[in-house]
Amino acid sequence: MTIVVVSLLIFGLAFVFSMLGLGGAMLYIPVFHWFGYDFKTEAIPTGLLLNGITVVSASVVYFRAKMVDVKGSIPLVVSSFVGAPVGAYLTDMIPTRVLILLFAIAMCFAGARMLLTAHKPDKERDVSTGLRMLLMGAGGFLIGMIAGLLGIGGGFLFVPLMLAIGYPTKKAAATSAFVVIFSSFSGFAGHLAEGHFNWPLMLSTALAVAVGANIGAYVMKEKMKPKWIKQMFALILLFVAAKLLWGLLG
Repeated sequence: MTIVVVSLLIFGLAFVFSMLGLGGAMLYIPVFHWFGYDFKTEAIPTGLLLNGITVVSASVVYFRAKMVDVKGSIPLVVSSFVGAPVGAYLTDMIPTRVLILLFAIAMCFAGARMLLTAHKPDKERDVSTGLRMLLMGAGGFLIGMIAGLLGIGGGFLFVPLMLAIGYPTKKAAATSAFVVIFSSFSGFAGHLAEGHFNWPLMLSTALAVAVGANIGAYVMKEKMKPKWIKQMFALILLFVAAKLLWGLLG
């Protein structure tokens, strides 16, 4: 029964996060943790797997709508793919409470920044090709390492990075979904190599994610405004960060 309830919750989260260009692991993992699954060996690897499935499902919709900047995202894809297993390897070396604290701090930072910029109109910035590749390469490796360490795909950091470089909101969200595919599955592979998995949980929630993400991506493409995406993104991040920090204090 627990797996059924968790799968229904994951379905709803996949619907929301696919609209934001995110895999959803930042909420999948706390949900698993709250239902009693081990944070390191079950919640984190399952969150990474679902993260990858969510963004694969969403990316199919975004590719068809020609919203993904494949060529421009290559530095992020390569660097985050390399960084994610490094972070996964470091997981066993860091205490669980420290991991949760890092997770919450990262979400507070990203959520606050997104909320402060939600009302600003989208505008393309003229950033030189060399500087853009440098920022995306260095940022991608660091984000990929954080993603593998904390069991997330990194989309909540990829999107702000791309917005800062000059991507419009919808294009940043769609391209982020594509990039997160690689960091998610790379990080997941790192955890599998460490023996971290729960197959019944993974299989049941994977189905829920595949369906929810497809529906959410369609809604974003057809209905969502950039301002709404940023506001939803920020509020979800801040809410979950607050819950995690409260749990540490309790």
